[in-house]
Amino acid sequence: MSTLTLDSLVKNFKSTQVLRGIDLSVASGEFISLLGPSGCGKTTLLRCIAGLETVTSGSILIGDENVTNLPPEKRKLGMMFQSYALFPHMSVLENVRFGLRMEQEHSKKEQFDIAQNALERVQMGHLAKRMPTELSGGQQQRVALARAIATEPRLLLLDEPLSNLDARLREDMQIELKELHQSLGVTTIFVTHDQEEALSLSDRIVLMNAGVIEQVAAPAEIYSAPATAFAADFIGAANLLEGTKDGATVRLAGTEIMLTVPGSGDGSGNIMLRQEDIRLAATASPETPHAATLLTSVYRGADAVHVVEMGGHRLKVVTPRAQFALNPGPVCIGWAADTPVWIAG
Repeated sequence: MSTLTLDSLVKNFKSTQVLRGIDLSVASGEFISLLGPSGCGKTTLLRCIAGLETVTSGSILIGDENVTNLPPEKRKLGMMFQSYALFPHMSVLENVRFGLRMEQEHSKKEQFDIAQNALERVQMGHLAKRMPTELSGGQQQRVALARAIATEPRLLLLDEPLSNLDARLREDMQIELKELHQSLGVTTIFVTHDQEEALSLSDRIVLMNAGVIEQVAAPAEIYSAPATAFAADFIGAANLLEGTKDGATVRLAGTEIMLTVPGSGDGSGNIMLRQEDIRLAATASPETPHAATLLTSVYRGADAVHVVEMGGHRLKVVTPRAQFALNPGPVCIGWAADTPVWIAG
């Protein structure tokens, strides 16, 4: 296990600056997710850490070693690509052994033993003699993971490894990745554009946007206390309602609704209301005092999503599936006093 330190990392492709001064410290044994939309720089950052891209400026330290200018094979990393990149002419066992063979640090017998053990850890030992073309997508994913961990890397780098799997298998593999990380304890950097993956797997999430880091925080913190409007919208697709803050009081734009929120700073900004924190009812009550209009509802099995309009603000509300029967038209909404979060403009 090793720490990872990125200091003022910049990466340019000709005249385009893809990474704009990245500073990040990752503790030994942490599982960190690089999360963000397409084009935000997360894969480029991973490739810089791996040595597959040269940095324009800044430094990369693994433990106490400056690896900024080292080639990939000298960094002692394990990497798993989105495409899995298995060699089609090699058996499963030979694929996993490949990195060990390149290192030449073990005898041939030891290489096979280590490779077999890595396959056992991902429940693929019984298919060691198969060829990659004889495996399902999920099985190929496990083989690629076994190859990445077989060399006992200082860091494990995962580039959207679950994106090619169907929804059910992806959920199963999230659990397996979590369990594998707990057993190995290897420092892991995981790239994803899927917020649910990042929330479920990570010790901390590094949220990126346009080549910079928007926020670094534990999943619960980044979900409940986003630092920026981008973070609030990207993580959980929160409702953002424009308002004006004066002291501890915020008035929602276009309404007479006044809210009390903690935090310093006056002026314009947004109130964040999570979809699941909004209450919805057919009639007004102390819990649902605000008049609104239900526009449409979508049934999702375990719950329902309702789109409502209130004072020119369009909101999404998640409720238990029993409320799917509400008809479009006048409704009332409300929220607990401690749920709104103020995000300064």
